[in-house]
Amino acid sequence: MLVGERMTKPVITVSPETPIQEALAQMRREKIRRFPVVDERGKLVGIVSEKDLLNASPSDATSLSVFEINYLLSKITVERVMTKEVITIDDDCPIEEAARIMADKKIGSLPVNRGGKLVGIITETDLFKIFLELFGAREPGVRLTVLVPDIPGKLFELTGVICDLGGDIISVGTYMGEDPTTGLVTFKVSRVSIEALKKAVEPVVERIVDIREMGAA
Repeated sequence: MLVGERMTKPVITVSPETPIQEALAQMRREKIRRFPVVDERGKLVGIVSEKDLLNASPSDATSLSVFEINYLLSKITVERVMTKEVITIDDDCPIEEAARIMADKKIGSLPVNRGGKLVGIITETDLFKIFLELFGAREPGVRLTVLVPDIPGKLFELTGVICDLGGDIISVGTYMGEDPTTGLVTFKVSRVSIEALKKAVEPVVERIVDIREMGAA
């Protein structure tokens, strides 16, 4: 899965000259939390978040009148509060690489380029939606997590057991185990009962960590 397949597009942008009140109002209308900032040539020059805009507003403790506040805010533009050093990615970047960058850099979004041109934005919300899909979170079935030895062929053996049982594997994920010699595997399986699945996999795993019935979301 590549970023270009799951990014938000077309991307909504603002100019550096946009007053912060106007940008904040547009952000709330569109129900988004950040805008890429582009100049008159369409070049990306920054990114501004809802937090940036709110932090530029006076606190409740200010002694200014509402007219003075509105006048001052009308003079503050996005350029004054935006982040100018923007991390971007290309639309052919693997989605997990985008997630790694966002986690490592502690940022909530990445503007997406194609041939040097801004074509979209990938956000933490987009990644959450993908996470739900990968784990079959909206599909009913039995959710099974097992601890297995970290050896070649173990996943093949497990999927074979489930297949022989008549189960339909909706999703599968693998993770680090309790130590370097083990791994955790989580399945979402339909068309089987908890009892039947538990009985079938117990002989081929070190331990069943968790098993439960999950309804449709």
